[in-house]
This record gives sequence, structure tokens and C-alpha cells, in this order.
Amino acid sequence: MSTAGTVLRVGSITSQFQRETPLHPAARAFIADAFDRGWADPSKIHGESRQAAILLNEAKEIFAGQLGIRSSQIEFLSDPAIGFHLGTSGLLGAESRFFYSAIDRSEIFAIADLHQSEKLPVGLDGSLIYPQGQPSDLLAWQTMNGETGIVAAAPNEFTGRLFVDATASGADVALPKNWSTALWNSRAWEGPSGLAVFAVAHRAIWRNPLPHIDGLISSSDLSIPLVMASALALEAHTRDYEEKRHILSICNNRIRDFLQAEIGDVDIAGRSDNTAPYLLSFSMLYLDAERLVNELERHGISVDSGSACSSANMEPSHVLAAMGLLTHGNVRLTLHNQTSLEEVEVFLKTLKTIVEELRK
Repeated sequence: MSTAGTVLRVGSITSQFQRETPLHPAARAFIADAFDRGWADPSKIHGESRQAAILLNEAKEIFAGQLGIRSSQIEFLSDPAIGFHLGTSGLLGAESRFFYSAIDRSEIFAIADLHQSEKLPVGLDGSLIYPQGQPSDLLAWQTMNGETGIVAAAPNEFTGRLFVDATASGADVALPKNWSTALWNSRAWEGPSGLAVFAVAHRAIWRNPLPHIDGLISSSDLSIPLVMASALALEAHTRDYEEKRHILSICNNRIRDFLQAEIGDVDIAGRSDNTAPYLLSFSMLYLDAERLVNELERHGISVDSGSACSSANMEPSHVLAAMGLLTHGNVRLTLHNQTSLEEVEVFLKTLKTIVEELRK
């Protein structure tokens, strides 16, 4: 980690503010043992299979405790993206109206195109006004936007069905009492990729939208060792976050204050009281995001950018556009549990120098 006064070597990444992280050390330490113990098919009856079934049930209990649901409501998916289809299409009927927000993920947009739907606008601060809905209606509710860190108010008054997209927030935002289906991505808590946790509150109102001949929700292969590793990562990540929440909030507020006072001409997504302390998105006038990100990397600082939805289409971020924020010159920071205030100060000093040069 960088500290104040550290000389940054060009091309050497010393400060990591990107969303992606390695596997949590607690999970990494167990992963080899997990593959040794959890390789068998838990549906069979021999000894190794019984052991795998026990480990899978133990993992379910950990997830249930951390996510605030019952273990019987949990299913695991090897493809997180399919969870959006399962969670929404499984609740939509012929008479359903589908409500979603202008800052939802592209998977939700694709599903909305196939149904009677209504896109809900968002305010400059990311706020939403939810409809009351009818019992057969469906609302896709994003607990936290992964691009801006804005935590959405819970739609407690919605009377229809509720799909909860918790893929960005992980366990940090609690489920509302009126949830119907929910989806989490293992990567949100430094768990292994290629694993999602999907939950159904009441099977009576949910039907499997995928072709199937049995009661299984997903027919794809499931890696029990990855499930075990993810459960351990969730426990450890949550514990680390609770210990570091205060310092992350201090770092976040320090960055916000510095951007306004020392740099200027900047849009900051959301307020400090409605965003996660570990995520911060800001857009800078008169700057190109790609040049800014590259210059920061040249100085050893790795960040993300939301100025384009993907490198393939280079379209402006639909999230920033929907909120009425600058869609160019965007930088997105993830403050990890290991991030220090000293590291943030190095970033701010470097950022100011680069911005002054690029704005000349």
C-alpha cells in the first residue's frame, strides 16, 4: 500500500481503487482443502457424496445467516446473469406490469423489452418514486447501484411482487420484508467468480421460466468448493467491513471535500448520506476519462471509469445520463477494507496534479 511521501514508480500499481479484487484471503486459504473435500456429487449416497452434501448445507446456513433469509430459500447458480431472468420472468404473468428504474442493469432492460413495462425516472441524487402497484405487478429493485454507490430507499409500500438485485451491495443492504426473489453475486464480497446466490421467498407465486423436467431451478453444474469458499469469504468480508466502515466513511468524505475545494468543476454522484462509504463516482468537466485513467495508472494508481458502459460500444453510461450527470471525465473509486487514509491522500495529490496538466 502507498503511504504519504511514497515515491510512485511509473507503471507499478501501488494503489488499488478498482472494483475487482482477488479472492478474500479467508477463502483463498481454504480453497485447496475445499476442492479436496467437496468434489463429489452431493445427490449420491457414498461417503464422499455425503460429506459434500454436509458441506453444502453448512455453506447454505452461513449464507442464510449473513443474508437474512432461510436456507430452504437458497439456490446457487453458476451463471449470475441467468439469475435476472429467473428472478423476474418467474414472477411475471400475462397481466403483470413490470416496473424498473432508468439506472438498472442492462439485463433488466433486456427483460423489460419483452414485457409490458414502465421505466421509472431517477432524480439527480438517484432517488426514485415507486408506484403502489397491483398484486400481479413486478418491481425490479436495485439495492445499490454498482456504478455510483447510491443506496436506494426500500420500496416498502409496493403491493406487487419484488425482485431484489443485490449483486452490487452484497450483504450490506438488508432485504425488505416484501421481497419475492433476490439475487447476489459472490464477487460483491470478494468471493470467487462464477457463482450467484438466488433466493425465492415463496415458491407458490414463482414458476421456473427455464425448460426443466424436475424441481431443479438451474440445470447447470455447480462447484461445491466455490460455494464453500464464497461462504467463508462472505463471513470474513462482512466482519472486515464492520471493522473498517468508519475509516471508509472518513476517506469517502475526504475525497468529496477535496474534489469540491481543490479541483472544482466536478459532478459527484449521490450524497454522502445515501451512498455506500466504499464507492464513489465523480465526473470532471473538460477532461477525457480514458486519458485521466491512463495517467493515474501511469502514476501507479488503478481506478475504474463509468464514462462508457463497455469498451465494445463506447456508449456513454446510461446511469450517469439518467441522473443528469456528466457522462465524460468519469472516475469510479472503490475503497476496499484495506484502504488507508494515507493512500487516499496520495491519490488526491496525484489526481490534482494530473487534472491541472490535462486542463491546460
